[in-house]
Amino acid sequence: MVLIQRFLLKRLNESLKPGKVLILYGARRVGKTALVKTLIKEYSEENYLLLNGEDSDAARLLENQSIANYKRLVSNKSLLIIDEAQQIPEIGRKLKLMVDEIPNLRVLATGSSVFDLSNKLGEPLVGRKYTMHLFPLAQMELQGSEDLLQTQANLEERLIFGSYPELWHLSSAKEKERYLQELVDSYLLKDILAYEGIRKSNKIYDLLRLLAFQLGKEVSTHELANNLSGISRNTVEQYLELLTKVFVIYPVGAYSNNLRKEISKSKRWYFSDNGIRNALIRNFNPFALRNDVGELWENYLASERIKYLSYTESDCSKFFWRTYDQQELDWVEEKQGQLFAYEFKWNQKKKAKLPKAWEKAYPESQFSVIDPSNYLDWIT
Repeated sequence: MVLIQRFLLKRLNESLKPGKVLILYGARRVGKTALVKTLIKEYSEENYLLLNGEDSDAARLLENQSIANYKRLVSNKSLLIIDEAQQIPEIGRKLKLMVDEIPNLRVLATGSSVFDLSNKLGEPLVGRKYTMHLFPLAQMELQGSEDLLQTQANLEERLIFGSYPELWHLSSAKEKERYLQELVDSYLLKDILAYEGIRKSNKIYDLLRLLAFQLGKEVSTHELANNLSGISRNTVEQYLELLTKVFVIYPVGAYSNNLRKEISKSKRWYFSDNGIRNALIRNFNPFALRNDVGELWENYLASERIKYLSYTESDCSKFFWRTYDQQELDWVEEKQGQLFAYEFKWNQKKKAKLPKAWEKAYPESQFSVIDPSNYLDWIT
């Protein structure tokens, strides 16, 4: 079995420091637990304590919020790891007490939900925490496990099935379909559906399917609410926020310098993984039978670029750009005042030109077309 080195492993090791809590976020099944198990191989069993927040016994061990209890619990250990920490009541206060009162203790907490774990860790750990985000496998992580020919051969499959780590060990398309459907049906929204404010789970799935059919297009919350009878625009906005905070989708806003014809308030929504999107619409057909190849290519590039920018700690803002007369760019990045414009093309025979309105308004910007011949340079 080929083991894939996760990019964050080295940074995790370097960032574990006494007096601080390192928080590792990521959607369910992206490999947080596997990454943690790889990390602790460098420690002796006597030197760390690993607790699972979804285990009621772990919650009981941490229930007594006293320095004496926690000192006994982590006695002579240099590393405490709490997996799925959002399940532990008052976890923020408990971790604050530990890192403040137990010298040399390093703490790693993982969570599959920002909206839940942030609320529990927020105020108590101000100034005491670092955060990192783990995604499904990134192409930059796969480079050590396959050569260029293999990468090119696997591209279409990744646009259809995505990059969840478990897929790497499944050989047939049918096995991958089953895995992704199980992931969507049983794990994808587990944190949201446990949230006490959610009453209509079927509407969340309907909302995701609407977004899945509108990849790369601006979507208004008013339009979404009209298509989801029985829920309001405010509820749609709440669901979109929650889906973002459990890492299922993410928004990209419109770039605008307040020019008259530029769209400025719309958003486009991308899925964190192509396989999740295709499982939601139950379409794993090969490319020859699809009419959404361009959308799959755009979502794949957007998600891989997000991974790359996050892992390399690149500081830039991400947008799309469009005018009311239909001139548009798929992707725009702003770095230190410099603009970089990109157009995504799956079909290399179709030429892409820089829109005249953009060229006139932003003559100092740089423009590139990202297609199958050069995409690896952009995402790795």
